[in-house]
Amino acid sequence: MAKAIPIMKSGHADLPLHYGKVPVWLAQRMSSLGGAIVESIAIEYGRNVLLQKMSDPFWFQSLGCVLGMDWHSSGITTSVMGALKSSVNKKSSELGIYICGGRGKHSLQTPSELLLIADKTGLDGNLLVHNSRLSAKVDNTAIQDGFQLYLHSFILSQDGEWAVVQQGMNTKEKMARRCHWHSPSIKSFIEEPHTSIYGQNQGRILNLTDKAASPTRSGILELTKENPAKIMREISRLVMPDHHDVRAEDINLKRLGAVLALAHDNPVKDMESLLLLEGVGPRTIQSLTLVSEIIHGTPSRFSDPDRFSFAHGGKDGHPFPVPITIYDESISILNQAVQKSKLGFTDKSEALKNLSKVSVQLEKDFIPNNRFDDIIQQERDNAWKYEGMTVKGKAKKPANRNGQLDLFD
Repeated sequence: MAKAIPIMKSGHADLPLHYGKVPVWLAQRMSSLGGAIVESIAIEYGRNVLLQKMSDPFWFQSLGCVLGMDWHSSGITTSVMGALKSSVNKKSSELGIYICGGRGKHSLQTPSELLLIADKTGLDGNLLVHNSRLSAKVDNTAIQDGFQLYLHSFILSQDGEWAVVQQGMNTKEKMARRCHWHSPSIKSFIEEPHTSIYGQNQGRILNLTDKAASPTRSGILELTKENPAKIMREISRLVMPDHHDVRAEDINLKRLGAVLALAHDNPVKDMESLLLLEGVGPRTIQSLTLVSEIIHGTPSRFSDPDRFSFAHGGKDGHPFPVPITIYDESISILNQAVQKSKLGFTDKSEALKNLSKVSVQLEKDFIPNNRFDDIIQQERDNAWKYEGMTVKGKAKKPANRNGQLDLFD
C-alpha cells in the first residue's frame, strides 16, 4: 500500500497594500525573464523543484524583486503570477507546467482550466478542482484572520504535483497576505500498478481517484480541521515593512557586497574563462549573478528578498530605476543559455551557475563598508546610461556624477 504523503502549507508573506498598474514596458520584460527563469529551473532541476520554489514565500518575493517589481508590496503577487502565466502556458506542452487562475474573475476560471488540462494529460480533473477549492477554503474560511482572498493561482505539473499561490486583502489593516501551498510529489503512487494506466499519446496517466490516493484527500480535509494558530506556527512567515525605500537594515550587506564586488571589482582571476560570457559588462554581471541565485540558490539564500532588487531596480524607482538595457541583456543571455542547453551545449548555463557559486565564495571573507546609501545613489545617477525607467518616465542624467565607488574598505 502506498505511503500517505501529507499536503503541507508552505508559508505566507504579509505585505503592505500597494495599488497601481505595471507599465507595459515592464510587464513584457517580466514575462520574458520570468519565463526563462522557470524554464531554466525546470531543465536544470526538474518540475518538482520548480514547484518547491514557488511554494517558498521568500523565494517568490526574491523572484518578484529580480523581475523589477516593488520589493515589498502586495503587487508582486499579481504581477509575477500574471507574467508567469503568460509566458509559461505558451510552453506548457514542452515544460509540463501549467498555471491556472489569477486575480478576481480569473480565479473563478481555475476549475474549467484544470479540467481542460486534465483532458490533455490524463490527470483526474475533478480531484484537481477539489484540491484547488479546498486550499482556497482553508485560507479564506478555516483561518479567520481578516484576509479575504482575491487571487488564486494553481500551478500544476504534468506529473500531478501542484503548488498554490493565493493572496488575501485586509483593507482595515492596509495589508495583504500571500499564502503558499505545495503538494509533496504524488509520483510515488505510480509505483503501484493499479494506480496508473497508459493512454495513447499521453504518456503516463495518473488515476488519483484510486483508493491509494484517499490519504492525500484526507490529509487536506484534516488540515481544514486544524487550529489556525497551530497551522500558522508551523509555516514559514515573511513580513515586509511598510516603508517604500530600500534600507541597509533590510538587506544582508555581506551577501549584496559580494555580488557587487564580483561584478565591479573583478576579484576573481581569469573572469572571462570562468564566466564564458564574453562582452558582458560589469553592470550586467551584477544582474545575472542575482538571476543565477534565483535559479540555483538554496532556500537559506532568500532570507532578504529585497537584495534581489539590485538586479533590475523597481518600477517606482526603489532602490533605483529599472535599467532597460541591462534587463534586456539579462533576458537575451538567459534565453540563449536555455536554448543551447536544449541542444546539449551547456557552457553558458554552467557559466551562469558559476556566478552564484563564486559570489557565495567571495562572501565568506568580505566585510562591507558603510556606503550603502552611496551605492544606491550611484545606481540612480547611472540609470540614464542604461535607459532607466520608472512609472514616471525616463531617468535623467544628473548634473554632477562621481566615479565608481569602492564597495569595501
